[in-house]
Amino acid sequence: MNADDDRLARLEQQVAALLAVVAERDAEIVRLRARIAELERRLGENSSNSNRPPSTDPPGANRERRGSRQKSKRRRGGQPGHQGRRRELVPVEQVDEVVDCRPDRCDGCARKLPTVDDPEPGVHQVTEVPQPTPHVTEYRIHQVTCACGTRTRGSLPEGVTDSAFGPNLTSMIALLAGAYRVSRRNVAAIAADLLGVSISLGAVSTCEARVSAAVAVPVDEALTHVQRAPVKHIDATSWRHGGAMCCLWVVASTLVSAFRITARGTADTVRELLGRHRGIVVSDRATAFGWLDATRRQVCWAHLLRKFAGFSERTDGGEVIGRQLVGFTSLMFSYWHQVRDGTMTRAEFRRLMVPIRDSIERLLERGRRSRHRGLSGSCDDILDHLDALWTFVDRTDVPPTNNHAEQQLRGGVIWRKTSGGSQSERGERFAERLLTVVHTLRKQRRHVLSFLSTAVTQARLGRQAPSLLPDAGASCRLAA
Repeated sequence: MNADDDRLARLEQQVAALLAVVAERDAEIVRLRARIAELERRLGENSSNSNRPPSTDPPGANRERRGSRQKSKRRRGGQPGHQGRRRELVPVEQVDEVVDCRPDRCDGCARKLPTVDDPEPGVHQVTEVPQPTPHVTEYRIHQVTCACGTRTRGSLPEGVTDSAFGPNLTSMIALLAGAYRVSRRNVAAIAADLLGVSISLGAVSTCEARVSAAVAVPVDEALTHVQRAPVKHIDATSWRHGGAMCCLWVVASTLVSAFRITARGTADTVRELLGRHRGIVVSDRATAFGWLDATRRQVCWAHLLRKFAGFSERTDGGEVIGRQLVGFTSLMFSYWHQVRDGTMTRAEFRRLMVPIRDSIERLLERGRRSRHRGLSGSCDDILDHLDALWTFVDRTDVPPTNNHAEQQLRGGVIWRKTSGGSQSERGERFAERLLTVVHTLRKQRRHVLSFLSTAVTQARLGRQAPSLLPDAGASCRLAA
């Protein structure tokens, strides 16, 4: 081999090595571009195009969405022709004092007017609360010595315990700390400033424990009631217990909401929460619900709409499918709202849903066959839930979304954010029980403080607490 051939061979080896380096770098560029696209997609996620909660939206996200909308030309405030709202008058049987305001003299001639009643007088009501003054009862426990020399000590009346606070005050303190998410330090300040009662932080915790124990049985009954409901909504959010991440669950029917805090959010947890009587379950597509019979489920379309909105913001060709899915889903919701408002019959709704359903399923199939990362897999998963997509079309008592459960969880989310969760098992029980009591009673329009006070009183007497369950004739279904 001469020198030229040797030199040519070395050059060919160098070119081959360089081509291998270029190919390796090209592959790295492709990988990095895909990584950048994925990170940009995640960066653009918010509560409108993903399952992320609104609390995770970056600053200005809502402002950007509002800015994309066409600005309304209406001025702020009530519009011309708008019927104003005024405070409704209290029924006359609830009025504590009536003051008649009669004119003394005529506005025309200044003549003194007779004392007569106007058959239809104008009414102006002023609501006031009396200056709060604590009512303190002192029980003097005497000891009496018998002729035999035995000293006998008197006992407290039935229902009076060693607590320094009565049922109303105990319930009020627990309600402030729980339902209104006031810190224990601020609860003590409110008790002093508004009620004139001095209370320590430890006593606030003790009041929480007494109320929690008093409502334990009604809360357990509430969960059993929801488990037997023909339609129930279930959802979860994160909860912190001493720094460890847990789950706060809600299982809700129309008139009852049951909360539970669990260590895990697994399928076994869902089985325990739903019990044997399952009915129709409305939920999202979390894997913890995968064991449920799809024909007895309704997947939340609000989650799906946000997923489709995320598809529509892609830049790899998948946005076409996403935009069409958003369009058909929005049309579906438009029809549903008319059914809910009574402006469209259920029969007409079912007829209109036939082409919409076919179009959405075809688009999902196209998405599944595509090779777009993040699109084909999501469409495949949605189609795996096909039997759970359209239950609301045929069932008048099933809604298309899980908004009911999500709305019930908002109070728990705020509680976790303001308090950091719970530090003990007793704190967990207090949180889940008070959330159950407050949300259930508010849905039934019952007085929360009266219920808690009665429960505490009954507990002191060793009697059964009042029930959280609705009347036998109350509906257990969400309005269609």
